[in-house]
Amino acid sequence: MRTRTPTPLTRLLLTLAAVLALLATVPAPARAASFSGSLAQAVAAVPTAAESNSGYDRALFPHWVDADGDCQNTRAEVLVAEADAAVTYTSSSRCTVATGRWFSYYDRATWTSASDIDIDHMVPLAEAWGSGARGWTTARRQAYANDLGDRRTLVGVTDSVNQAKSDQDPATWLPAYDKCRYVAEWVAVKIRWGLSADAAEKQVLSTYAGTCSNTVTVTIA
Repeated sequence: MRTRTPTPLTRLLLTLAAVLALLATVPAPARAASFSGSLAQAVAAVPTAAESNSGYDRALFPHWVDADGDCQNTRAEVLVAEADAAVTYTSSSRCTVATGRWFSYYDRATWTSASDIDIDHMVPLAEAWGSGARGWTTARRQAYANDLGDRRTLVGVTDSVNQAKSDQDPATWLPAYDKCRYVAEWVAVKIRWGLSADAAEKQVLSTYAGTCSNTVTVTIA
């Protein structure tokens, strides 16, 4: 039997099929697992995008959960982790922290009663929503709202200062002290969670990046 010689078109189709089969076996590029660089480089790594808080509801971020089942919710876990002295509890169950010693770097105040400390979401929930979290699953929003994997996401601060900050970004609110640290931590959280910044926010971040010597090293969530 005579073997038929493949036509040029057939050879081309066979080649394309082989290439496509090869491409199918190549894994997609992995997302960077971490970031490390100067504050200026970190600010540049945060994408600029308009923000919209349409549809935001705090309940969309299940927070203060007890992820490890030890009866201490996220607030208590942060209080214990950030205490400068041994903490006491409201009962023998050790679920709710009563006293300790905490330093609020926003206003450089020290407190010994847990009731004077709020746990601030460095990037507030409403800000996160407008910066990209509105497209997340509820599970990812819960992970964000209870992030114990990076100390910068949740910060114990004076309750009245946290209330004054509310949902504001650095374009409209900065702490009285340690502004370079605050900006660097803000940017670290935005990078960790893949959040954007609006134009006014980015301008302020860039201004501080030009004068602050901080570096940013963060693991991507």
